[in-house]
Amino acid sequence: MKELSLIEKAFFLKNTTLFNDLDLDLLIAIADKMHQDIYEKDEKVFEVNQIANRMYFIVKGSIRILDENLKIIKLLQSNDFFGDESLFNEKPRTYNVSCFEDTLFLSINKTNLLNIISECPSVAISLLNTYSHNMKHRH
Repeated sequence: MKELSLIEKAFFLKNTTLFNDLDLDLLIAIADKMHQDIYEKDEKVFEVNQIANRMYFIVKGSIRILDENLKIIKLLQSNDFFGDESLFNEKPRTYNVSCFEDTLFLSINKTNLLNIISECPSVAISLLNTYSHNMKHRH
């Protein structure tokens, strides 16, 4: 998988439920704050009780969300995001995540995410909508 350009990151963000209402200029500014990671099949992204410092957006590939007994709770794929709830409740991770296949992520740290939310309250509303529709793996 190749490194994404800034504009490719921005167009990817436009296709996510969290950022789809934002204009391209703002998306480019957000994309500039994101880090790109590539994980291999079966590689762990994070584990239960790990300190949270980033949330993740799946650009390409898929992941498994697993409980503390490694039972699959949910599968997520391109354009989905995860890991955000621990940034807000300031508690360690409550689930495990591993890659179902080679996966390309964009991730953002808590400070940058909070700055985005303060500048764009619609992002906070999108996060709340996500929680209201799917609470199973978001504690």
